[in-house]
Amino acid sequence: MTSTAEGSTAGSSTGEGDARAAVLNRLRRAQGQLSGVIAMVEDGRDCRDVVTQLAAVSRALDRAGFKIVATNMRQCLNGESAMSTEELERLFLALA
Repeated sequence: MTSTAEGSTAGSSTGEGDARAAVLNRLRRAQGQLSGVIAMVEDGRDCRDVVTQLAAVSRALDRAGFKIVATNMRQCLNGESAMSTEELERLFLALA
């Protein structure tokens, strides 16, 4: 998922476009959840409720990261990724 100066995706295919849309959807959901967590803290909500929602934000971010790595792994296997297998492995492990 490499962006060009025009904001489009270089070498974009339907599968890659779908993956990008899925990642953006997950990130937007996490952004909304995080806003909710901030409001909960500001309102002095119960610790358990705040931590539960914070865990949901964390999972949403993890899933977005895994989706990005998985998309690049598929591209790498097809010889289309600019990233090496070692770079992808390091990224994957950073999310673990």
